[in-house]
Amino acid sequence: MDLTPKQIVHYLDDYIIGQDDAKKTIALALRNRYRRMKVEPELQEEIMPKNILMIGSTGVGKTEIARRLAKMMGLPFVKVEASKYTEVGFVGRDVESMIRDLVYESIRLVTKEYQDKIKDKIDDEINKQIIEKLLPPLPDGATTSARESFIKTYNKMENKLLKGELDDKKIELELSPKSAHVEILDSTMPMDMTSMQESLTQMLGGLNKDKVKKEVYIKDARILLKDEATNKLLDQDSIKVEAIKRTENGGIIFLDEIDKIATGSKNQNQDPSKEGVQRDLLPIVEGSSVHTKFGQIKTDHILFIAAGAFHVSKPSDLLPELQGRFPLRVELENLDEDALYKILTNTKNSLLRQYQALLKVENVELVFDDDAIHAFAKYSVTANEKTEDIGARRLHTVIEKVIEDISFNADEKSGEKVIISKTLVKSKLEDILDDEDTARYIL
Repeated sequence: MDLTPKQIVHYLDDYIIGQDDAKKTIALALRNRYRRMKVEPELQEEIMPKNILMIGSTGVGKTEIARRLAKMMGLPFVKVEASKYTEVGFVGRDVESMIRDLVYESIRLVTKEYQDKIKDKIDDEINKQIIEKLLPPLPDGATTSARESFIKTYNKMENKLLKGELDDKKIELELSPKSAHVEILDSTMPMDMTSMQESLTQMLGGLNKDKVKKEVYIKDARILLKDEATNKLLDQDSIKVEAIKRTENGGIIFLDEIDKIATGSKNQNQDPSKEGVQRDLLPIVEGSSVHTKFGQIKTDHILFIAAGAFHVSKPSDLLPELQGRFPLRVELENLDEDALYKILTNTKNSLLRQYQALLKVENVELVFDDDAIHAFAKYSVTANEKTEDIGARRLHTVIEKVIEDISFNADEKSGEKVIISKTLVKSKLEDILDDEDTARYIL
């Protein structure tokens, strides 16, 4: 991912308003991943990733930053929630499963890249198999004239197939029975159970090697033959090697809700396994080897980005050793009225554009007055102050409340232009916000 820090920040600016410090820190961490791979191998091993701890209230953009990073990078990336893990010995997911999740994501990513590279070969292989069903090959002792005639017929058939003229013709396929493979392996299981599950599926798959005959339309046959053609042409060993390399050198884990496993001295009624989860996290974040289906994965150079609201606890409530593994701290700002207005107007695919697109399906043109947008921002801030502060997520609640009747009766308004005005917003929200108890339930 050869993007400069400025380019990364510019990309994030299209989706996240403000939070410049967080964007800058993330951009530098990502660029340093690229820089590290360009230095001499001896020094590469010494350059450790600077893990990041993002602190901020809910709804200020922590998770959105992670979501956008996942879309922009050609690197394996997983988002996990720290609160879902339990200490080894307790029922639940162990922390090592996040590394297995990352490897699976890397395999998926690399496989897709390899598929794209040989897309034409896969299509040719599918076409070849379909034509062989329509036009069985000649016997070995065929005459020269028969061969020439066969080639002409083959070319005509291929031409018709490529034009889609044969899509509604039926052929009989012999397909391998779908055995359980990577997709059904459960990364929530301990590694020994995952290995056992894999062995069982391979053994049961081997009991039924007979191919299944199925009569299908040619247009459907293309889909059914794609997996077999892909597996036949892909170099699975190369994919595995490349995926492990990317996991170890470019993998990023976004560890959300890390504040939920903090155990401060004031918090007497804590789950006893929380400190255990922190202890289990330590070696993974610090650098260790984790056993996966695809081999040992070294976690030394995986970048960890942790995030939490830290309303009840503080970063200092984490184990000192774990705090030390997140040397870069960045605090995200709470969103004011101006920021919420910009979120509605300056971001790509904003909420307002989403609602306009949804109602356009019903042939209803939805128009938002600028004063109405300012009112959405104002009432969202007020609701956040009177009830729980959920940041930009409050916009979803407020806008939905205003346009729910319009959306419900959209079939009656087909062909109309509906204008959302400040007056409409005020009439829908002001009474609710005036009563604090009602606001808590409705907004």
